[in-house]
Amino acid sequence: MTTLTLLQRLQYIARAIGDMFYGATIYEMVRDLHKERSHFEHLFILIVFGDFLGVPILPPYYTLRLLPYVVPEIAGWRRSMLRERDFTDLCDQEIT
Repeated sequence: MTTLTLLQRLQYIARAIGDMFYGATIYEMVRDLHKERSHFEHLFILIVFGDFLGVPILPPYYTLRLLPYVVPEIAGWRRSMLRERDFTDLCDQEIT
């Protein structure tokens, strides 16, 4: 059985305390920023490649120029846009 040295134990405790402070202070902000970024990316892809879903907004010339930048995200975007949603999806899970 391997025993931890004093330095490794202190590093482990320091990391645990750091993670606790991160969770108590800015974790919610970071999570909300990731959600906002995802919403803006979905909106951008909808505007540019809406014709995949039958919503033609931009001419095809511009979409072809942007295609190489968006190809990795198209599959996930189509899945999320065509997913069935109900009223509870509009509400956030937390009560403020």
